[in-house]
Amino acid sequence: MAGNDQAYMARALELARKGIYSTHPNPRVGCVIVRDGQIVGEGWHVRAGEPHAEVHALRQAGELARGATAYVTLEPCSHHGRTPPCADALVAAGVGRVVAAMQDPNPQVAGRGLKRLADAGIAVSSGVLEAEARALNTGFIKRMEQGLPFVRVKLAMSLDGRTAMASGESQWITGPEARSAVQRLRASASVVLTGADTVLTDAARLTVRAEELGLDPELTALAVSRPPLRVLVDGRLRVPLSAPFFQAGPALVATAGDVREVSPGHELLAMPGADGHVDLRRLLQELADRGVNEVLVEAGPRLAGAFARAGLVDEYQIFIAAKFLGSSARPLLDWPLARMAEAQELKIVEMRAVGDDWRVIAVPRPAA
Repeated sequence: MAGNDQAYMARALELARKGIYSTHPNPRVGCVIVRDGQIVGEGWHVRAGEPHAEVHALRQAGELARGATAYVTLEPCSHHGRTPPCADALVAAGVGRVVAAMQDPNPQVAGRGLKRLADAGIAVSSGVLEAEARALNTGFIKRMEQGLPFVRVKLAMSLDGRTAMASGESQWITGPEARSAVQRLRASASVVLTGADTVLTDAARLTVRAEELGLDPELTALAVSRPPLRVLVDGRLRVPLSAPFFQAGPALVATAGDVREVSPGHELLAMPGADGHVDLRRLLQELADRGVNEVLVEAGPRLAGAFARAGLVDEYQIFIAAKFLGSSARPLLDWPLARMAEAQELKIVEMRAVGDDWRVIAVPRPAA
């Protein structure tokens, strides 16, 4: 049965991934219901406030759910939120067994869902393809366990490690396939965060552009229906409200100075740090309190370097173009290091071609 459990859970994870662009602030969850070796119901969570994966699968299964096995990528919820508890729905449907990939890190659940099922006489187990399930919801898990969102820093550079010419010109270092991949990163994030330098130099809007996503129509519609919150770190309020960034839609601005009036649709937060700049950790805590799971940082070397120096980066996604920009061009990060012992050790977890460019995904190694 263990092999079958893995196969059915793999299908549930495949379903869960369909929610990568739309479930914020909820986790991405899939469910498969199996009876007599046949899948009789499938479901995935689409949007917050709408039925969870288990409910969709139970509706499809109908009476065939009685005595069946339910495979779910996250422990069924046991509390009343915007929807009723899924654990109760599984009990009412009369399923005989529930297999979860992992326990829910949400303190409101945290094993209570599985206990509710066990107390009702349903056989329960957890841990099937747990690593894959955790990878799908790294932001939700981190927010629940640490009170901070998962921070992913996207960088684009030349082979000689440069991100822009000395003038600030940077469009375009990489090709269309890499830019499409970045659009998908934006669409899957809860927040896209940038700095004043990027907005002023590139007239950046940081929006999700449907025509560049490269997704099928269903996923494209979901991606554009829930655009990420755009956050601007502008310590001295240098970006005028007439900038394209503000014309592109609502935004949150974090400043180190006094809060002033902003035009309707935008929000201004005073987040001064001890160094006179925006307190980035405090900003991330504020975003987590608002239900933000994943932050995509798309910024220049100063702000990206500030996140790196503060130890706030969980993952780097670096797109590398086959070109040289020269020694006077701008570096990848503003992070002056004097000795080799100060170097940040990284673990490369993935490296693959994206069109004519390469994408390297790397995570910081913990200090020894």
